[in-house]
Amino acid sequence: MASPTTAPEEAGTLHEQIVTKLRAVLLNGELSDGARIPEAQLCLRFGISRTPLREALKVLAAEGFIELRPNRGSIVAPIDPVEVAHLFEMKGSVEHTIGRLAAVRATAEDARRIEQAHAALGHPPDPAAYTALNQEFHRALAASTQNPILLQTYDNLQKRVLRLRFVVNENPARVAQSFGEHEGIMVAFRARARLDLAERLEEHNRLTGEAVMRTLKSEGG
Repeated sequence: MASPTTAPEEAGTLHEQIVTKLRAVLLNGELSDGARIPEAQLCLRFGISRTPLREALKVLAAEGFIELRPNRGSIVAPIDPVEVAHLFEMKGSVEHTIGRLAAVRATAEDARRIEQAHAALGHPPDPAAYTALNQEFHRALAASTQNPILLQTYDNLQKRVLRLRFVVNENPARVAQSFGEHEGIMVAFRARARLDLAERLEEHNRLTGEAVMRTLKSEGG
């Protein structure tokens, strides 16, 4: 029998695994916007009971993937273009602050991580990998500000747009443009040019937001 001290750790690990698997289902487009979450099928697929599945659904609801409806079942959250525009507008201000602080606070170890993430972005095997590497790159920049409140704010916003980043990064032209913008960001970072880095990060966010909005408009007919 498992000891009382190991059970919580095992449960936490199981919870994280379920969240990751469920998020992948949604990111891969297996369920369309507004579709009801097939809890019974997912429990069978993941080999779990409804309790851990519903705990995972709560996490994904906080990330903007799921809409919880008491006594009616959960659905895939519809994407609201107006809210998306507001998210990217807010994120632009956060990115500007990240640039100002990262340029002067990043340590040598921070710089190594950022350089490593940027190099990996040049050779992604597929769009999903590019999105994951892009997340790593930008989070490394945010972490290098040495400001935990700013990092938490960044993480919360990033989670809400992650779903959209996977969609827009299916476009090879946007991926190429994005990497070119990253090259400029790195020039400013290496020079420790705080205002240049701030402006480049904010502009990169603006262009990404515009690409997302174009994608949503085209998919909406």
